[in-house]
Amino acid sequence: MQQFPVFAIVFIFFAIMILSSAIRILREYERAVVFRLGRLVGNNGVRGPGLIFLIPVIDKMVRVSLRTVVMDVPTQDVITQDNVSIKVNAVVYFRVIEPQKAIIGVENFLVATSQLSQTTLRSVLGQSELDDLLSQREKINHKLQQIIDSNTEPWGVKVSNVEVKQIDLPQEMQRAMAKQAEAERERRSKVIAAEGEFQASQRLADAAKILADQPSALTLRYLQTLREIATENNSTTIFPVPIDLLKPFLHNSDKG
Repeated sequence: MQQFPVFAIVFIFFAIMILSSAIRILREYERAVVFRLGRLVGNNGVRGPGLIFLIPVIDKMVRVSLRTVVMDVPTQDVITQDNVSIKVNAVVYFRVIEPQKAIIGVENFLVATSQLSQTTLRSVLGQSELDDLLSQREKINHKLQQIIDSNTEPWGVKVSNVEVKQIDLPQEMQRAMAKQAEAERERRSKVIAAEGEFQASQRLADAAKILADQPSALTLRYLQTLREIATENNSTTIFPVPIDLLKPFLHNSDKG
């Protein structure tokens, strides 16, 4: 009578252990690659999400997440095509789209993708000049994404985006670029000033031509100047009257 409860407890314990190893619950973003005696179950061995059942001891399951992974590429020492030594880091966005390939095709797809990203970053940036790295970053990002994605495709990994985060230049190169930028700004200011002088001289030449062709315009401009000076100053100002102002009156008196 005393052995029966102990046997029952042991039986219930083993039953719970077997059921716990046979039942798995996968979240919406998870998939399970199931192996039965070392072989994939079914066509691709992928199950989930939701509740799945495994044969204890016989079936083995590997859980795979389908969410996008954001991976930082460590800083790499790169020598550009124009022999400038720089330090560059990047970030890679990828996710698993075929879980069975990610488990069977490569030992560890996370490590493999990271190592591939580092070597590709050094290779692509080493084939570019510094000016292209600074001015055409979008083009370089797209090229990196295409190369890494084509290499991870057999692993069932899709690389959606690659972004070069930071480019660290040597101190002497930073000083040289600062001097170049300052010289460029000075050149632009001189060009703008010269352009302004040229436009002003053109306007003055046009105005002189109009005044030369129309003497009455010169008279009106003279009177306008007198009015402006009289308005701005409170003192008495004496101007010599040009004879051209009196010619119309003299001409009318002669006719009379």
